[in-house]
Amino acid sequence: MRLATSEARASLRSINLAISARGIAAIEVVDPDAASRFLQSVIPMKGRMIHDYNAKQQCQLYDRAGQVSLPVRSDIARFNTHAGWKKCINSLDRGLLNRGLLDEVLARPEIRVFFQHKLNTADFDKRVLLFLDLDTRKEVQVNFDLCVGADGSYSNVRRQLMRVVRMDFQQTYIPHEYLELKMPPGKDAEGKAVFSLDPNHLHIWPRRSFMLIALPNKDKSFTCTLFAPTADFNQLSDPEQALAWFKGQFPDALFLIGEDEILEGFRNNPRSPLIAIKESLANPYHYKDRAVILGDAAHSMVPFFGQGLNCGLEDVRVLDVILRENGVDPTDVSINTGGSVDARLAGALNKYSETRHNDLVAISDLAMANYVEMRHSVATPSYLFLRALNNLFSLLTARSQVAPSSVGPLLSRTPFPSTSPAGWIPLYTMVTFRPDISYSVAKQKAERQQMIIANLGWLGSAVGIFGVGIVALRLAQRSRGVN
Repeated sequence: MRLATSEARASLRSINLAISARGIAAIEVVDPDAASRFLQSVIPMKGRMIHDYNAKQQCQLYDRAGQVSLPVRSDIARFNTHAGWKKCINSLDRGLLNRGLLDEVLARPEIRVFFQHKLNTADFDKRVLLFLDLDTRKEVQVNFDLCVGADGSYSNVRRQLMRVVRMDFQQTYIPHEYLELKMPPGKDAEGKAVFSLDPNHLHIWPRRSFMLIALPNKDKSFTCTLFAPTADFNQLSDPEQALAWFKGQFPDALFLIGEDEILEGFRNNPRSPLIAIKESLANPYHYKDRAVILGDAAHSMVPFFGQGLNCGLEDVRVLDVILRENGVDPTDVSINTGGSVDARLAGALNKYSETRHNDLVAISDLAMANYVEMRHSVATPSYLFLRALNNLFSLLTARSQVAPSSVGPLLSRTPFPSTSPAGWIPLYTMVTFRPDISYSVAKQKAERQQMIIANLGWLGSAVGIFGVGIVALRLAQRSRGVN
């Protein structure tokens, strides 16, 4: 990210990030001041804005009561006192986050940072990493104590781990791709830049098998992402044909983006694949006390629940908590070059693998399922009815629920304080706004709640059929009496 060419490539391929309570709480636990600085760059989105074919818009607030407190810059630092981001997802430019994280790291004198070094091989038993310096083309040997692989979906650390760990690795490309487009700022009467759409919403144009989304940026523009089946993209290879198709599917978005921008985007912006990575339940994310993989290296997921970034940051928080629980000081930078095993560190990494895996499988599955919801279900009457029903049940059981603010301070001491959350909580709320609830617990609770709703439906149908039967019987009796 320190190279102009890297930033240029990223700008063409990068889906805007959505950071919510899980990610913010994770940064807060590690460094509250850093969390405050990052929040200065976000734009809170209090709900979805659904755009239909006729350019009509429908707001779907994330907060069930519709009372979302947007962030106040003078009170943004603490988890307990800052409520605004808890009921919003927050749009964040990927480049700003990457540069911000690098700035935080570079500001710490105890950390050394090396750019343009590519990992070639790793000998975890000897604790040796071999890098290629891309500037000098020379090989560089690095001795290490613990190797943390956070090197993305195509992780080389993961590949090296697979040589020593029996890892049932699965990488799946779904038959859909995405293309980035830019919606420029609008102009007010005085010619000043303004948002062309409400910036405090995630804008979605659901079209059954494909969709367009738009997230706001600080410069008053929107980053738009078109998700569609690969087969559909293949039919839009001609930019003029793509423009005509876009005009028919997203007429209001076309007006705001502009025909020239659409043509430019389809000509020059790359179509990028959607990748999902999971591991078998039996296999770890670590090797002895030598290495562990985090983030996309361990669990690359499709972006449709907005949890990729949040989950990766949560990995760090959970690992930090487990290390401390096992008496491991994460700030210890001593190099162990021998063959001995640090039992406490090995135990901590083993516990991380055992306790984290079900959560990562759960959110990967939920993210895939949410694609159908976003591109199709959000516009259907059945979805709106179930959403209203979930919100009603949640309101009726609100008194039995634990306030998230009361468990916030516990996140630095335990991975997930709420192991059996009470009351009725919608799935989206648990996943996005409740960092005290693990992904797997959220998924299990949502499935139980869905079963209750299904049973209520069967009960309602049975009562209805019984009622119709009674009416029919009485009518038959009356008919026999008349005849």
